[in-house]
Amino acid sequence: MNSPLPHFKRDAFQDLLLAAVLFSALFGILLGNRPLAVPDEGRYVEIPREMVSSGDYVTPRLNGVKYFEKPVLFYWLESLSIRLFGLREFTLRLWPALFAVIGCLAVYAGGRRLYNRRTGLIAAVVLSTSMLYYALSRAIILDMPVTSLLTLALLSFLVGSREPAGWLRRLLLYGFYVFAALAVLTKGLIGILIPVLVIGSWILLLGQRRMLRDLYLPTGIALFLTVAAPWHILVDRANPEFFNFYFIHEHFLRYLTKIHSRYQPAWFFIPVLLVGLFPWTAFLIQAVRFNLPKSWRGRHEHGDALFLLLWAVLVFLFFSASSSKLVPYILPVLPPLALLIGRYLATAWTSREAPEFHSGIAAVSLAMLLFAAALIALPLFVPMPQVLALGNYPVLVAALLGVVAVSTWLLDRTRGIRWSLPALAIGTALLLIALNAAAGRVQDHSVKPLAEVLKQRLKPGDEVVSYLTYYQDLPVYLERRITVVDWSGELEFGMSIEDTSGWMIHSAEFWKRWQKPARIYMLTKRSLYDILRPPGKNKIYLVAGTEDTVLLTNREP
Repeated sequence: MNSPLPHFKRDAFQDLLLAAVLFSALFGILLGNRPLAVPDEGRYVEIPREMVSSGDYVTPRLNGVKYFEKPVLFYWLESLSIRLFGLREFTLRLWPALFAVIGCLAVYAGGRRLYNRRTGLIAAVVLSTSMLYYALSRAIILDMPVTSLLTLALLSFLVGSREPAGWLRRLLLYGFYVFAALAVLTKGLIGILIPVLVIGSWILLLGQRRMLRDLYLPTGIALFLTVAAPWHILVDRANPEFFNFYFIHEHFLRYLTKIHSRYQPAWFFIPVLLVGLFPWTAFLIQAVRFNLPKSWRGRHEHGDALFLLLWAVLVFLFFSASSSKLVPYILPVLPPLALLIGRYLATAWTSREAPEFHSGIAAVSLAMLLFAAALIALPLFVPMPQVLALGNYPVLVAALLGVVAVSTWLLDRTRGIRWSLPALAIGTALLLIALNAAAGRVQDHSVKPLAEVLKQRLKPGDEVVSYLTYYQDLPVYLERRITVVDWSGELEFGMSIEDTSGWMIHSAEFWKRWQKPARIYMLTKRSLYDILRPPGKNKIYLVAGTEDTVLLTNREP
């Protein structure tokens, strides 16, 4: 039997190459246009920075304190960027952007293999221009990497399970085990729990339990453990306290309890999904209805679509049931939804009559116009400094929204889907870039301006202190550990198992140091400065300040 791979290669390689270039441009533009966001980006850069500085790539540390909340793969990748390019926002954000590109290419390849070329192309465009996917492509956090790896794992399994026995099937299914292991190394046990949940439910739904015999389970599990196990073994041997905290506290207790104070109601992810999938939310109901089998008996003929539906629904329910919820958690739902929407739109593309599609275009155009009106009114009703810092950007983005909305609707009415769909995709891409440019005007509580002032003044022996808080990006920009006063937060566990009293200190110790001859620089909230400033035994001098943070010293500047 001839392998279908050569047929796939004829024009797929050109598609992948062009898509890689376009998606790289979309996700790569303006990556370095803003400082590191706090706390997350500061944290996920400081840990690899300390790895590079110390040479210890096994035990993660944050400001010198053991930090076992997450696995190590993303830290290693960021460490590589730091070693190659240094501490620059653009290069530090390359990995999330690269994973975003990989996720889109995987969706294209999966959609093409499962259905047809048009489905793959449209699905990749839908994913790349969804608001949440684009936003997290430029955030130094773990959700984009783990989403792309889960996408690669699940699509490798789905495509591989359809292949006849042979080297291609074996390669794809082994790819599933490797990608699942890499997902575990990125964000923990969800890297294997989600694939097992989706695949197990799919096999049971189709009544295909004998499929388990064809999944190369013994060698596949061995391959999975070969990739996922070594770091876990090494870090546990070096840190006996790792197992209990990492597996019990950070996986089971995080999911089952409110220990991390991130509780949200069960419906929390519904609006997140509707906004995060925008503008393609307008076609979600039509896509689900189109892909559902018409009867129970027809489920085998729609096995691929059922797999994608289970993937989206079960991941959504899994995180909705958790007692710990954050907006980025829902990102793994978007790739299967993009494929379902892509299949629906690819069919509508060839249909002369597509009333549901036209209704969707009308709905998304109206939503864009309402969003434009809200942006214009924003500075009037929300005169916050962050909003005022945007300048004319809200008006410019609102104007672009209006142009995209009206032109898409008019093209749909006059020329049909083959004009309106590309117009919507291109217009949305431009909107996302414009919104990203606007975001670059907001500092988002970054201490980078003060760190730059401080770095010019620092001399050997000077101490830098964060008072009653911890600025996650400060050690990154200063490229050194700092002293933290009366704050533990997420470092509480690490402080309890090691002696960190030299730099994680209490106020009494801090004010003793403040009186000594050595120069100390303190960063704290501006509101606290007004309390500390009155004359007394503690001499305090203002060096510089931002709207909400001040840089102080104990000696005349």
